[in-house]
Amino acid sequence: MATVELYLIRHGEAAERGDEYPDDSKRPLTSQGIARLRKEAKALEALGVGFDHIITSPLARARQTADAFAETFRQRPTMSTSDALAPAGTPAAVIQEVAHHARKARIAVVGHEPNMSELAARLIGARAPLAFKKGAVCRIDFESFPPTGAGQLRWFVTPKMLRKIG
Repeated sequence: MATVELYLIRHGEAAERGDEYPDDSKRPLTSQGIARLRKEAKALEALGVGFDHIITSPLARARQTADAFAETFRQRPTMSTSDALAPAGTPAAVIQEVAHHARKARIAVVGHEPNMSELAARLIGARAPLAFKKGAVCRIDFESFPPTGAGQLRWFVTPKMLRKIG
């Protein structure tokens, strides 16, 4: 079986919590957050990175992050939404969701903290979570999915690094 490349992405910079967004699930990205994500997506594409499918949390800021990547890539990935990536989701639920799409070679998941940090740690067999800044992206490779062991962390880039490239 071919390698499955799994990309973990934390949503971009969102509007502040507060009275304006009493329902946190509807809190959107800022215009600066969207612009930064598009620049990151351009950098990934310049580096030869693309996605076949994106699975996103149903929260507005994560959906907008997924859209920013999908719209920027020349080869548009298919997209789906999963409650497994919402803040109440678990790494096991995300792994199960990704397994449904494992026939795709390059799958991105867009979610929130601390979920992305915990998921990354679980997938690579680390004891401590990896700290995901808003807009950070990491790639973990698997020989099969669902994984039978730890995946291989290929790279982990900060949003600032990607924006310098983009």
